[in-house]
Amino acid sequence: MRRYLVVAHQTLASRELLETMKAKTAEEDTTFYLLVPIYHGEPGLTWTEGHDRAVARRRLDEARLRMTAEGVTVAGEVGSDSPVDSVDEVLRRVGPENFAGIIVSTLPRNVSKWLKLDVPSRIQRKTALPVHHVIGHPVAAQRLVRHAHQRSDNARREGHRAATERRVWGRAR
Repeated sequence: MRRYLVVAHQTLASRELLETMKAKTAEEDTTFYLLVPIYHGEPGLTWTEGHDRAVARRRLDEARLRMTAEGVTVAGEVGSDSPVDSVDEVLRRVGPENFAGIIVSTLPRNVSKWLKLDVPSRIQRKTALPVHHVIGHPVAAQRLVRHAHQRSDNARREGHRAATERRVWGRAR
């Protein structure tokens, strides 16, 4: 049975990551070990380690439930705020021989802090394991895009309705 180390935070619930994991499972019996580094990027000027660790734990728990419901076998942990150091720690503790590869999931290039820090390449330089990079779109962003489209459609309908009402009221007077 193959086992992959999956490194993700904001894209942990992305459709792209889940599809990649399901494809690996379809090829051969596979399990995944989710590593969710702490992210200090929530809105606001201050943060606490405890709060950010709790957010990462919640994301991990939600992802495990969703992925298990999709038929993907997962376990996992919360890492430090450095994805590279977190991977290094897991590989030292568990052993690289226990993984078939590493999957790193990031946001798209124009918004990804991890890509600006060259995280996938830095992880690749630290291990002989193959590193597969997945660009994911967080579910929250997908919802925002859907919501924006819905608002736009509603505004268009409202504008049409208002124009129709003006014509109707205009004739009635």
